[in-house]
Amino acid sequence: MARQRKKASWWAAAGAVLCAVSAGYAQTTSLDREVKVASGREVRVGIYTSMRADCTAGPLPAIRLSVAPEHGTVIVHRATLKATNVKQCLAAELPALVAFYRPKADSANDDRFELEVSFVAGRKQIQRFHVTISTGANEGQRI
Repeated sequence: MARQRKKASWWAAAGAVLCAVSAGYAQTTSLDREVKVASGREVRVGIYTSMRADCTAGPLPAIRLSVAPEHGTVIVHRATLKATNVKQCLAAELPALVAFYRPKADSANDDRFELEVSFVAGRKQIQRFHVTISTGANEGQRI
């Protein structure tokens, strides 16, 4: 009987949290994401971490900006992610990388960029971001 390898990943709605248990083979996947942001404001586009099956932190993935945005900048910061009730893990505190996008202050053009996320086991994920930038002037009053 062939040995089965465990692999788990999920996306949380707020912040697109990516957690993965190491897989033993190379695989590349792609993901398209839509992001809305006001001109001159910063928006979080992803949180990247790695959790092993025993609820300990795995090695952080490598993140590469494969296609740079034309009308803004992408910045990655280190952070600590506190996760509760994830699979069999009741509470975990993991190191993470957090990616942010900030459009230029005077930009009203839509933008796009790509991040390549490489995990230690050889798995890669290409994330394509399509950014809609609003100027705020034509937003109207919110009640």
